[in-house]
Amino acid sequence: MTETQRHSNLLRALLVVSLILGIAMGTRNAFSGLYLQPISGDMKWGREVFSFTIALQNLVWGASQPFIGYIADRWGAKRVLMIGAALYALGLAGTAFLTSGTTLALTGGIVMGIAVACTTYSVAYSVLGKMVDASRRAWAFGISAAAGSFGQFLMIPVAQWFISHQGWQTSLLALAIITATMAPLGWYFAKLGATGRLPQPSTVGQASAGEALRTAFGDRSYTLLTLGYFVCGFQVVFIGAHLTPYLLDKGTPAHVGVTALMLVGLFNCIGTYVAGVLAGKMPKRYVLSFIYFMRSVVIVIFLAVPLSAWSVYVFAAAIGVLWLSTVPPTNALIAQIYGARYLGMLGGIVFFSHQIGSFLGAWLGGKLYDATGSYNVVWMICIGLGVFAALVHLPIDERSLESRTPVPA
Repeated sequence: MTETQRHSNLLRALLVVSLILGIAMGTRNAFSGLYLQPISGDMKWGREVFSFTIALQNLVWGASQPFIGYIADRWGAKRVLMIGAALYALGLAGTAFLTSGTTLALTGGIVMGIAVACTTYSVAYSVLGKMVDASRRAWAFGISAAAGSFGQFLMIPVAQWFISHQGWQTSLLALAIITATMAPLGWYFAKLGATGRLPQPSTVGQASAGEALRTAFGDRSYTLLTLGYFVCGFQVVFIGAHLTPYLLDKGTPAHVGVTALMLVGLFNCIGTYVAGVLAGKMPKRYVLSFIYFMRSVVIVIFLAVPLSAWSVYVFAAAIGVLWLSTVPPTNALIAQIYGARYLGMLGGIVFFSHQIGSFLGAWLGGKLYDATGSYNVVWMICIGLGVFAALVHLPIDERSLESRTPVPA
């Protein structure tokens, strides 16, 4: 394959994976951000039932991600993506006909959790990371992550229109049809990835998956990345699932919350792309530390100023820039230190920590609200965790394993 052909192949792969991530992440964010109140209201539930389902979905997503990432690394992403699309459609359609909290937990929690794991970043990056050299990985990851955010910008108004005009059940069925289109897209993306794959030499100490795991878990930097990503999950899922109910509690019109979630998705397109570019030009740990610290600053300002539609929109734009901007530098850093051969698996383990945080952010939001009647305690937790994450990223050693290995005399 000539360089021109390789470049064309990569551009097509970026376009297709952007569509996949846009649909997968857009649908997932719409589900967690818009359906709490209509479903809870119709089923006569408190907020904890739906919050637990979102928490369970995130936990299943994270717990299954290392295994799904390993399967994609070892046997290819085609089947993973196609099965994930089918499960996504099944989970949404099943939720449309839920009869109890148990049904909701099964379809919206477990089935959709596995589906999201099959169709989002770790699997996509396991293909994309092997198509570009190390100097361009953060850029490529930034573009695809931005597409996932743009999907949120597009899918949230689509889902809200269906909820408003056809009801939440019809809305879920419409989303099921949309997510099913990821099956042919996944097949084509995997085909492009196989065509454009670059040679992947073994990284020091990583001739097998088991050795890759032992090497990563023996490195302090991997532990620090894992701890930091926990914070990311807690913050974004709490805000994504509970911002709209928080605003409604404060007397803000419903359209303000919906617009806020759209702005988060729109401005995160900018944030993730810029983070990817910056991560290719400066130490990635500094980019990550800055993102986490600024999240805490933005939340403090949002809670301190008088609440209005415009304060909500400014907050949404600011937090949107910081929303998934952690994804490109985190995954690029894993590939930079430990190599791209097992990126799906190693990135999946770090992401599991992210999803434990997501579980707690979603569940504690509903649990503490039902217990105290407000979200104040969880907002304070978000602020403290942001400062913690900013600090733990600073000692990370970004050198590759090869450069750390002494050369024999």
